[in-house]
Amino acid sequence: MAKTGAKKKYYAVFRGRKPGIYTTWYGEDGAYAQVHHFPGAVYKGFAAKQEAMDFLDQKRRGGVSPLAPKAEKKTGGNGNAAVSPGNGKVVIHTDGGALNNPGPGGYGAVIDDGEARKEISGGFRRTTNNRMELMAAIKALEALEAPSGVILFSDSKYVVDAVSKGWAEKWRRNNWMRNKADMALNSDLWERLLDLLDRHRVEFRWVRGHSGNPENERCDELVRMESAKRGLPPDEKYEENEKQGGKPVR
Repeated sequence: MAKTGAKKKYYAVFRGRKPGIYTTWYGEDGAYAQVHHFPGAVYKGFAAKQEAMDFLDQKRRGGVSPLAPKAEKKTGGNGNAAVSPGNGKVVIHTDGGALNNPGPGGYGAVIDDGEARKEISGGFRRTTNNRMELMAAIKALEALEAPSGVILFSDSKYVVDAVSKGWAEKWRRNNWMRNKADMALNSDLWERLLDLLDRHRVEFRWVRGHSGNPENERCDELVRMESAKRGLPPDEKYEENEKQGGKPVR
């Protein structure tokens, strides 16, 4: 969760039920209704209307057809194009963060299984950005009732790289040692996540934060709302870690 970034006010739908520029994401007249479950939908959010218009014009001048889903990939290098649920895949977007890091923090996730869309969120009175990024993925996967194929989008390279490059599995095999001298941080959460990855078939994809992916923006909103709540519960493992002077806890 980045602390800065212009709020997206315009949504350009290039490929969807009704292409155009929208000023809201949800609702019958919003962009979400145009792209949800639309195969190969292409859209992006912008802070200024002219930027949205330029996006549509660029796509048209590039020769991309709004009627041919197979003409371009469903997801780009920064994960901002749409990926629709289906073919047995659940699409999940997650985000997490902590104010002042460490500080009050929260996590948020949007889960779409092709039949229904669900939002989950929560927070803690004192935690870190990385712990909340992990918690977002954990809570989202725990919310799946049956073993599932999943595409999970996160703007945390800490999470995506550690899973995709096999680092987290290596830490676990080495009794949570990153190397001969240093323990892996957040091993309690990594343990939970890796157990869930044994249950579900999950493909992690990195998405750039605050770059026009509406579901990532929604997750960020959930994080901010949770972080601002009063009476948040303790992140017990993190607070135990602090009491030990920052020494990692298992």
